[in-house]
Amino acid sequence: MEVRRKFRCMRCGHEFTAIHTKDGEPVERTCPKCRSNSIRMLKEQAGKAAKKGPEAVR
Repeated sequence: MEVRRKFRCMRCGHEFTAIHTKDGEPVERTCPKCRSNSIRMLKEQAGKAAKKGPEAVR
């Protein structure tokens, strides 16, 4: 089963969607814009309104 996630290239800043795993195995990815392999998966923020900082302590 293919799982797609959002990624960001640390070299050029390009954000893209790619396959994260295929048949349970991780897939090696490169940036489609600059071909760098220095990419990071973006965290999902679907409906989560987490407070951070001093306001969260109240």
